[in-house]
Amino acid sequence: MTTLLALLRQNRNYRYTWMGQVVSEIGDYFNNIAVIALVMEKSGSGLVVSGVMLSRAIPAVLAGPVAGVLLDRLDRKRIMIASDLIRAAVALAFVLTIHQPRPWLLYLLSAALMFASPFFTSGRAAILPTIATDDELHTANSLTQTTGWATLTAGTLLAGYSAARFGYHWAFIINSLSFLFSAWSIWCISAPDGFRAPRAAGRPQSDLRPWHDYREGLAYMRSVPLMMGIAMISVGWALGGGAAQILFALFGERVFHRGASGIGSIWGFAGIGLLLGGAIGHLAGRRVDFAGYKRAVTISYIVHGATYMLFSQVESYAAALVSMMFSRVGMAVTSVLNNSQLLRHTPDRFRGRVFATMESLRWSVMIVSMAAAGIASQYVSPRTIGLVAGAFGSLTALAWAWCDWTGRLPEPLVLVPPTESSLKGR
Repeated sequence: MTTLLALLRQNRNYRYTWMGQVVSEIGDYFNNIAVIALVMEKSGSGLVVSGVMLSRAIPAVLAGPVAGVLLDRLDRKRIMIASDLIRAAVALAFVLTIHQPRPWLLYLLSAALMFASPFFTSGRAAILPTIATDDELHTANSLTQTTGWATLTAGTLLAGYSAARFGYHWAFIINSLSFLFSAWSIWCISAPDGFRAPRAAGRPQSDLRPWHDYREGLAYMRSVPLMMGIAMISVGWALGGGAAQILFALFGERVFHRGASGIGSIWGFAGIGLLLGGAIGHLAGRRVDFAGYKRAVTISYIVHGATYMLFSQVESYAAALVSMMFSRVGMAVTSVLNNSQLLRHTPDRFRGRVFATMESLRWSVMIVSMAAAGIASQYVSPRTIGLVAGAFGSLTALAWAWCDWTGRLPEPLVLVPPTESSLKGR
């Protein structure tokens, strides 16, 4: 199996995609931390933070089905570039929110930014088997996800420091420039057969039926038990993960009284855990068979839920950071292993819809979780909310283990073969 360094050195297409990811995702966290810190500085309200998060989550849900259909119908590379350019303009407009006394503009721009995001993120997942050979695919998936968590660590720590030291203007400007760099990086990739997904037999490329196409993708997912199992895992993560978007701000500001720096540190340690978990997931994915993969998911999710609950209860700030780090280790191992299974078992013509639907599903549940956490923050302590959110992770692990034990998660019979583009598009 290809090593991480060999993949970056030998595969030009993946190298450019990875470079764009590094820069744009670090820029994303400059925006995220700056927006959250700005809201807490002006209002100190968990409910307003929840409003900002919901204004990001709802458009992502609405965009998912549209993005999935278009990514399986049109040129994925062009859609990704368009998404980057639109997000660059929107990210720059956040500068206008700094002196806006009411949060409506933050809501509006957050909504626009997140509506454009699934067109890029699902597109990047969908093109991985096109720009990587079958031998490179697990490594490419592991590196893509681990890089995302590395940029989370670097971006949140730098963003927390930057917002406290230099103000919010630079955070928003850096985010805008990062999208322009990402657009240039994607423009540099190429494949002999292009980046359009093949159509089903008898279906011409011009036959555009969005609702039919989306339902076709859902029917495919329902027909594969593994897809439904991974969807269940996504729901379990989102039940606690949505609340975390609110809790990290509340714990940094209210519980530990450390302001923007505290918020950034919690996100940063979460990122360190994701980075460690990504490395473990990569090594595990190279060694375990399908049965071992399912057992690894069970163990990882038990760790995730238990240490999330511990994070919510410890009095020491240092212990809270370490607990959150281990919680994210468990989540990251599961994410790497599940994504590898999706990439290997999803036919190219469904891949955009599958990844976009998974993303929409996560955001849908996160909306409920964020709204519940925001409302609950007005009546109960952040520690109580965190305890409940962590329990959902443990319950998800038990549900997955039961499905595995009762034989409800068989390995799909048909694997995705390497495409001509993956063999030549270097």
